Amino acid sequence: MVQSLAFLIVIVPFAVLFGVVATEAGLDVAQVMGFSVLVLAGASQFTAVQLLSDNASAFIVIVSGLAVNLRMAMYSASLVPWLRGATGRQKLWIAYALIDQSYALSIQHYERHPRLSLQQRLAYFAGAAVALCVPWIVATWVGATVGQAIPDDIALDFAMPITFLAMIAPMLRTPAHLAACFVSIVAALALAGLPSGLGLLIAAPIGMATGALVEKRMANRDGGPA
Repeated sequence: MVQSLAFLIVIVPFAVLFGVVATEAGLDVAQVMGFSVLVLAGASQFTAVQLLSDNASAFIVIVSGLAVNLRMAMYSASLVPWLRGATGRQKLWIAYALIDQSYALSIQHYERHPRLSLQQRLAYFAGAAVALCVPWIVATWVGATVGQAIPDDIALDFAMPITFLAMIAPMLRTPAHLAACFVSIVAALALAGLPSGLGLLIAAPIGMATGALVEKRMANRDGGPA
């Protein structure tokens, strides 16, 4: 939980901003809180609210939110080797509380301490999840209820890019990581003109495939397992 606290510097204003934007889009407080409690995923919440503001159909809103959150499937796949022995009930709450920050903290901790027991890994994830998810929900309520009183010259939208930079930078430790990052950035920029975030949806697997290819070639060169 202590290691998670630094992320609150960006999570809290990010959540407050969502509460403000969602109420300005016409949602009432209950609907805004439903977003944060049930969806619990800032990027897809912002995407959905923006599309609702543009009078997009419910189908487009749902598909776009799922597309943005597709990265959670990638996160889940990388956690399987560490949390495979968890019970069905434990996997349910892990899936619910799996956000960018809880994933980034947990996977780095597991890799640094590979001898942790399953219960220790679950406890670490739970600590990160509580420290991050509860403030997100509370700050969303603050934004939805008193956000209109925040002066316009206080820019809250800095939170999203800083959050992702803080998570990604420490994880770029190998040539495979760097290759995946570089290729996904180039692909995302090249496909930025596609509608509804489709460019990011395509760029992500391209970056993953690049990283896997580089890692496989390095393993073959070093004589290790592919």
